[in-house]
Amino acid sequence: QTKTGIALLYDEVSENAYDIRLKLTKEVLTIQKQDVVCVSGSDHSANHRTVTLRRQPVGGLGLSIKGGAEHKVPVVISKIFKNQAAEQTGMLFIGDAIIQVNGINVESATHEEVVHLLRNAGDEVTITVQYLREAPSFLKLPLGSPGPSSDHSSGTSSPLFDSGLHLNGNSTNTAPSSPSSPIANEPKYEKRWLDALSVPLSMARISRYKTGTDKLRSNAFEVLALDGVSTGILQFYTAQESADWLRAMSTNISDLTLQNMKMANKCCSPSDQVIHMGWVNERLEGTDSSQLYKFKFLALKGSSFYIFSTPPMSTLDWVRAEKIYNLCEVLFKIHKLWLADDCWLQANLYLGIHQDFDLEDQRPYCFSVMVGQGKSHYFNVELGSELAVWEKSFQRAIFLEVQRTGSKTYMCSWQGDTLCFTVDFALGFTCFDSKTKNVLWRFKFSQLKGSSDDGKTRVKLLFQNTDTKQIETKELEFQDLTAVLHCIHSFIAAKVASVDPVFIDSQSIARKYMYSN
Repeated sequence: QTKTGIALLYDEVSENAYDIRLKLTKEVLTIQKQDVVCVSGSDHSANHRTVTLRRQPVGGLGLSIKGGAEHKVPVVISKIFKNQAAEQTGMLFIGDAIIQVNGINVESATHEEVVHLLRNAGDEVTITVQYLREAPSFLKLPLGSPGPSSDHSSGTSSPLFDSGLHLNGNSTNTAPSSPSSPIANEPKYEKRWLDALSVPLSMARISRYKTGTDKLRSNAFEVLALDGVSTGILQFYTAQESADWLRAMSTNISDLTLQNMKMANKCCSPSDQVIHMGWVNERLEGTDSSQLYKFKFLALKGSSFYIFSTPPMSTLDWVRAEKIYNLCEVLFKIHKLWLADDCWLQANLYLGIHQDFDLEDQRPYCFSVMVGQGKSHYFNVELGSELAVWEKSFQRAIFLEVQRTGSKTYMCSWQGDTLCFTVDFALGFTCFDSKTKNVLWRFKFSQLKGSSDDGKTRVKLLFQNTDTKQIETKELEFQDLTAVLHCIHSFIAAKVASVDPVFIDSQSIARKYMYSN
């Protein structure tokens, strides 16, 4: 199914926007620009057309013009009147830039100069034109055919004056002159949408933000292909149109990513399957209030969470990840959602969501992945639906890894003794002497009633003795305490999920709030 529509292409350098047509298929986004093409006869000069107009007693030249050097744009034909001189030639179109009038070059002329020339050029006026493919939207030129007839115009009415040359002008000839009409063997022209750029959507990414900043573009975004080719900034006339196109493109990109995952999984063992992968933005650490974000490609595969700067395209690429973490030892947390009424939900007050990052961050749909040694990565995605998928995927990948692994053992110490601490999916917690292997204590998951730690190496675990109902405190020291705490969290969550999957689903923050909106 192909989706088409009219949009604007915004040029950040000139700050102008140009009318374009978008064509979206399952695999490619094509940007089309209007141009005038020769459809029959011999076209001697591909770009320039020279046309002779005979001024009519009623209707003059039958056209209006806009623009001029004072506006940093050429003078262009802005209207062509039905059954009058300009239309009868079949060779002039709205959007044609006037290059010459009776052999005089007017490319650098002001609006008034061109109006004066045309009005005083006598009964026969020869003009040379070239279609202005990138006519700034402030000219407010109607798109005309082809393409859907539309009232689209960006912003307010055009500040540029429209000079009508369909008046009689200075015609000396009072007798009706023969109409301007195309000669039989003259080339025939048509205005058409032509493909200007095609962007493959496989592994493409979308950004609604001004590069590296937290400034959200208004009703606009850009699409970047895997090879870095950009569509440029696509601007839409309404927030609804922008949201529709964003959703449609994101859906197609996700579908292609799913296909890529299926292909990759054919080469992987059942225990090393890709659960989910896709583009995110990572907030760079240690930056001041002018926060920087960088595109990163994340993947959940087998026992690991991968962070790449570019997607892995072959089996060899997986070892080239910037970072690889064991899934049992990471903790996924949602930070921020943007509700339908556009207010921020600083959800730690409302939903108990972890929120220890500053509130300067202006991006919605953020999550962090906390890793060992107290470190964390802070990410943002473009859509609430993507956040929900990441939440579900992390959960699934971690639960699968816990069940596959079965148990994890960590070296630890207490009061000079070297001990081993095991978290086991079936048995719960066990602590034993690393030399003698003698079990010092063992508790089920359900017996863990609380814990506290010093934020560095030491943790207190509070267990309830099943016989005496008394709380027993066990203190241990670990080299990487964060990894152990995350592992305990992963095993307990996986245990709960195996017993009560509905409860786990009911805890999904992203899905609960995204889908209600």
